[in-house]
Amino acid sequence: MSIVKTQPSETSGDINDRWSPVIAVALSTFTVVSSEMMPVGLLTPIADTLSVSEGTTGLSLTITGIIAAIVSPFVPALIGLHDRKSVLVTFMLLLALANALTAIAPSFLLLASARIFLGISMGVVWGLAAGLGPRLAPSARVPFATTLIFSGVSIASVLGVPLGTYIAMALDWRAAFWALALLGVIAAAALTIALPALPAHQTSGVAGTAGVLRNRGVAAGMVITALVVVGHFAGYTYARPVLEVDAGMSAGLVVVCLLIYGLAGVVGNFTLGPFAGRCTKAATVAALAGVALATFVLPFATASTVAVLVVLIVWGVSYGGVSVSTQTWIGKADPARVEASAALWAGVFNASIALGAFAGGLVIDCAGTGAVMLSASLITLVGLIVAVMSRPQPEASPKMNAEPRTRV
Repeated sequence: MSIVKTQPSETSGDINDRWSPVIAVALSTFTVVSSEMMPVGLLTPIADTLSVSEGTTGLSLTITGIIAAIVSPFVPALIGLHDRKSVLVTFMLLLALANALTAIAPSFLLLASARIFLGISMGVVWGLAAGLGPRLAPSARVPFATTLIFSGVSIASVLGVPLGTYIAMALDWRAAFWALALLGVIAAAALTIALPALPAHQTSGVAGTAGVLRNRGVAAGMVITALVVVGHFAGYTYARPVLEVDAGMSAGLVVVCLLIYGLAGVVGNFTLGPFAGRCTKAATVAALAGVALATFVLPFATASTVAVLVVLIVWGVSYGGVSVSTQTWIGKADPARVEASAALWAGVFNASIALGAFAGGLVIDCAGTGAVMLSASLITLVGLIVAVMSRPQPEASPKMNAEPRTRV
């Protein structure tokens, strides 16, 4: 890894007292996650229009996740010394273009092609945004800044997917992607106005990025992230069929359920997020335990709408804290290489989304909705065991571990 020190342009008086840069990044994460997750709320109408199965339509998430997972770990090496602000703005505009291409896609092949561009954009934006908290806030406020940045993830579930589902009901599923294209342009404009220049403080080659895995705390955090995200998306990608088929809900009631789930996710983000700054392991364990429990119980709760809503609230609160708690885990384990570890974490996160959506599609097509939720629970449970047995503390250097000599 080569280190290049650059005098930062942001000053504490300028940035630390203003939250507009953090909010602009949060808007970007909201747009990215809304764009990625939109097929979840539109699975059935997209499948009907393009004459493919719901399992095939779910591959649109897999494609995006795979591309983002490939791109994210290489972001520090690829962008080198380029100003991070300029890179973020450029790839938010590419994301807007990808959504516009999705909106006009006449076939699943062309829709999948558009989602490749979306995956590239996601990989870069996630790879940078995940580690920006320490650059946009003073040390005492970094946990809240990170929580605010990742609030875009949970708020996307509240406003993004349900609103897109509502737009599809009122107009057409393509209109939802046109709305996302416009939002991408707005997010790029917000980044242009609000962010200061973000010159590179260091560059990391591919070997340097992969090298963070030699830290046991980072490696454990990556494994935990992979397992909970695979488990979550194996189930959540196919939540709509569960609600429609097993619980017999109408499309309108499904929208309400997704909205309540999303609101719970916001609560989880702003509850578990700051808590993760103080008690990282406890917050991570709580988040994974809730996801494992909710995905296990949901198939048994479909006889009652109230029971379904209770399970979705538990699921939403729990998963709402996953992004910020796992990223905090990674950052605490190796605070000296935040950008490199954040880029690798983003790659793991997106690869896990792809694997989860793909695995869930295979299970639901072969064994049905109950089996897909049980699989999601078991995978998450393994992640919970790893979290209980691990810790995020940074490893002590050899000098710190050495026994002090006693003078005689």
